[in-house]
Amino acid sequence: MKRLIVDGMNVIGSRPDGWWRDRDGAARRLVEELQSRGADGDEARYAVVFDGRPLADLPEGIHGGVLVAYARRGGQNAADDRIVEEVEHDRDPRTLTVVTSDATLRSRVQSLGAVVIGARQWRGE
Repeated sequence: MKRLIVDGMNVIGSRPDGWWRDRDGAARRLVEELQSRGADGDEARYAVVFDGRPLADLPEGIHGGVLVAYARRGGQNAADDRIVEEVEHDRDPRTLTVVTSDATLRSRVQSLGAVVIGARQWRGE
């Protein structure tokens, strides 16, 4: 089974659809997209990591089959650091795919053995 870790804000930011006017709504829509992929027969397991405070209605944990996580600290690259931490602690990082278009994060997780796919490619754009 494929396992994907999605760089939440990077994927959200890959589409100039006005997400910045409702950042929380954009996060919810991404989680719904991941849930929908699973419901449509996509046999992948999804985790998504967001920057910022946990949303009251979307706390850290599993929501409709999607693991939602948040950066452990504030500041620059906080979610990236959480993603790297998850890859580092995985028992077989070679079986993980990280979805991001961030070049630095790409390099960091590839050095740990994970595969990387760009946000637009993953979204089929």
